[in-house]
Amino acid sequence: MARRRGRKRELRAVAAPFTVSAPTGARIRDRLRVSAGEAEVLRLVGEHLGRHQRADLAQRIGLGRVAAKDNRRAPRKKSLTAVSSSRWAGAMTRASEDQYQLSVRALFNERSSLRRAVRTVEKRLAVPCGQRSKSRARGYSTQAERFEKQRRLQVLTGRLAGVEQRIEAGRPTITAGGRRLLKTRHNLADARLTEAEWRQRWDAARLFLTADGESGAPHGNYTITVAPETGEVSMVLPEPLRHLANAPRGRYELSCPVRFSHRREEWLDRATANRAVRYDIVHDPVRGRWYLDASWAVEAAVLPTPEEIRSRGERLLGVDLNAEHLAAYVLDPHGNPVGEPITVPIAVEGPASQRDGRLRAAISRLLAVARAHHCTGIAIEDLGFGDARATGRETMGRGGRGKKFRRTVAAIPTARFRERLRSMAFHAGLVVIAVDPAYTSVWGGRYWKAPLQQNNRQATVTGHHGASVAIGRRALGHRVRRRPGVTVHDRRIVARRATGQAALVPRARGAASPPRTASTPHGGGKTRPCRGDQLALFPDLEDRSRGHRALTGPASCVLPTPADNAKNGVRRLTDP
Repeated sequence: MARRRGRKRELRAVAAPFTVSAPTGARIRDRLRVSAGEAEVLRLVGEHLGRHQRADLAQRIGLGRVAAKDNRRAPRKKSLTAVSSSRWAGAMTRASEDQYQLSVRALFNERSSLRRAVRTVEKRLAVPCGQRSKSRARGYSTQAERFEKQRRLQVLTGRLAGVEQRIEAGRPTITAGGRRLLKTRHNLADARLTEAEWRQRWDAARLFLTADGESGAPHGNYTITVAPETGEVSMVLPEPLRHLANAPRGRYELSCPVRFSHRREEWLDRATANRAVRYDIVHDPVRGRWYLDASWAVEAAVLPTPEEIRSRGERLLGVDLNAEHLAAYVLDPHGNPVGEPITVPIAVEGPASQRDGRLRAAISRLLAVARAHHCTGIAIEDLGFGDARATGRETMGRGGRGKKFRRTVAAIPTARFRERLRSMAFHAGLVVIAVDPAYTSVWGGRYWKAPLQQNNRQATVTGHHGASVAIGRRALGHRVRRRPGVTVHDRRIVARRATGQAALVPRARGAASPPRTASTPHGGGKTRPCRGDQLALFPDLEDRSRGHRALTGPASCVLPTPADNAKNGVRRLTDP
């Protein structure tokens, strides 16, 4: 159906910007340089506790979705205490409950995603091929594509029925060790792994060496204790493995100390004051290393709102996240771009650990740029491609172009970038402001790419840099589009206004306007109270070295009458 002429496309409402909350916890890591004997003891303890924790998780899944008072945690903890200890049992039951609740939330998210996909396919199947409905729904191009979508709808409907059945029963599917690693077992050749290497990773992922912190306990944790002065690590052995103890009271001490170089002062403050600190012992079979992670909760910080930042007149760094790079621009309090465009590359290929390191390096460079330009915060888009990925081709294009676009969207590390930036910016003393991503790329490239390129002839300005300016302006509360009639940067004009604020712009003096009547189209830029203002009989020529000359003649805007003209000897052209 052809689009009706004169019908304007309705733009969706743009949400207000908001400040991203500060992190609520901290986690640091140090390496444990254990000997072969100590590594064997850690492996035995982790396998023993991991086996009983998985059995407890199976019992929790069997109970289904029940209230917290009916999850039978006390009887389960009592049975686990007999094969470990009271504190180990508490950590295992807590981990089982957290994992169960997380899996249930994932089921609800999957159900919502499948429902959206089913609705989209059904809406398009209801329209004949090559046509459009009154609700603007487009039918599929060919009968072959329509047939494939009918089969796809049956698959989605079956998956949705299975998910709803699991939600109703309250029994999610949980794979201890990770489902991705489990599926790798059937594709060892593609993963370039041997069966022995896969078995080492699988066993390492199923170890359980987690001890919850306890306020008032020695150094914040009795099960796994780290001495603040010396860094010595000791742990309580489970009851069946007490014969391996090398310290009093069934404890096992490691010969390798830890220091926690990163955020060491914060950890020392908590450990010295006997405040709760959680410890996790992790094994990396690829590198053959053991690590000790320390984590704790921090008090919620009160961050300034976008309105407060705007009232202070602070600078912001607008950032546009893309698949392979970050485009950024510094904006002054009025929303004007300052300096040159900034491009930070991001390599998304390679192993996951390397990608995370490259992302951290890119964020570190952004923070350095923000501090160098005295910016108070960083403005980013509140991106989330969950809805788009759920429907896939139905909303993100078809064919070769759509496939390329979907791959580009899948390669953008939105969630990881947001979490890393939130944490690193908070510790750097910067605020992160999230804005609505609606039309930032379109309007930024349309209204800002050409002016930015004109002012930065030595650098290459792309539409992504224009989008970063649009993001920063939206975070500052300004309109994305520049106000018309704004002059470009000049040596004599240090501060120029490019905001969308309502302000009077004085008209340039020094030249006379051509005579025109009331029917002459008005070019804008000058307020005309009456017709007399259109005639410049005595132009006030501007002399910048000596100022402005005084006006001569009448200052009134009332036109002279024929009697006055006759009295003064002035004859009009229309007089007889």
